[in-house]
This record gives sequence, C-alpha cells and structure tokens, in this order.
Amino acid sequence: MISLAPIGAALVVIGAAYGIGKLATAAMEGIARQPEAAPKIQTAMIIAAALIEGVALFATVVVLLK
Repeated sequence: MISLAPIGAALVVIGAAYGIGKLATAAMEGIARQPEAAPKIQTAMIIAAALIEGVALFATVVVLLK
C-alpha cells in the first residue's frame, strides 16, 4: 500500500511557506508606509510566524502519524 504521508507533509510545508511569505510581504509594506510603527509590526510579525510554524509542525506530525 502506498503511503500518502509524504505528499501531506509536503503540502503542509508549502502552505506554511506561503503563509509566512505573505506575512513578511505585508509586514515589509507596512513598515515602508509607516516606519515609525516598525517595532509593533515586527513584534506582531514574529508572533504570527511562530504560530504558523507551530500549526505546520502539528499538522506534519498528524500527517506522519496517519
């Protein structure tokens, strides 16, 4: 029987990379528009990226356990 776990894990990684890329793009645009808000934007970006990574790790573990 062929396992689909590697495909699921790859989809999780692609989704996480896409999400973090969109997050970084939006943060850079926000900082470019309002440089004085950079510390707040950076903090929010780091927290959001950590949450995305956490969900991606959890999903990868679930996929590999199936």
